[in-house]
Amino acid sequence: MKSIKIILTGATGMVGEGILMECLENPEISEILSVSRKPSGKKHAKLKEYIVSDFLELDINDDHFKGYDAVFFCAGTSSMGMNEEDYTKVTFDTTLHFAKAVLRHNPDMVFNYVSGVYTDKTESGKMMWARVKGRTENALRKLGFRAAYNFRPGFMKPVEGQEHVKWFFKPFIWIFPIVLPSKSLTLREVGKAMINAVQKGYPVSTLEIKDIKNLAI
Repeated sequence: MKSIKIILTGATGMVGEGILMECLENPEISEILSVSRKPSGKKHAKLKEYIVSDFLELDINDDHFKGYDAVFFCAGTSSMGMNEEDYTKVTFDTTLHFAKAVLRHNPDMVFNYVSGVYTDKTESGKMMWARVKGRTENALRKLGFRAAYNFRPGFMKPVEGQEHVKWFFKPFIWIFPIVLPSKSLTLREVGKAMINAVQKGYPVSTLEIKDIKNLAI
């Protein structure tokens, strides 16, 4: 099977760091371009870094994005304390601008977007963050990628050795997979599923927890 070259965002967050670590160790990945606002702190022969202070200011013709097979879009922020306008800017506007920039250079690429459980594809529910995420998912599917997959993980156990894990999250890492196994994943599973989505495809574009587990095998 052909190895793949990916663009990854969010390497300094828990989700992005965990998926980056899986990709660095996975022989199916030959090159990773980490696009982030600050360095990941990791060094590896497969890893390149492109520091961008504001994704919304990316040039649509940016040559850094040429020659890649997929994007693993793991950047994101909590909606806590944000109004809908501001959350839309950092979630919908930023993601779509980035997607258009990479697609321009790679029309046959796959876009994997980390969304969330309970995302609202109708864009009309009561939860603000779920509406905005749903709008983002729907828009990505219409851009013209070879495939656009929306990953909706639940609790994600970090990869051993991760540095970007919030202190308040650490006490619960061991208990969630035991108490709620059907709602829990490991970040290695999410990373493997993303890689397999590029190489093998999947019959649906929105992957809930059970789909991610199936695709990670």
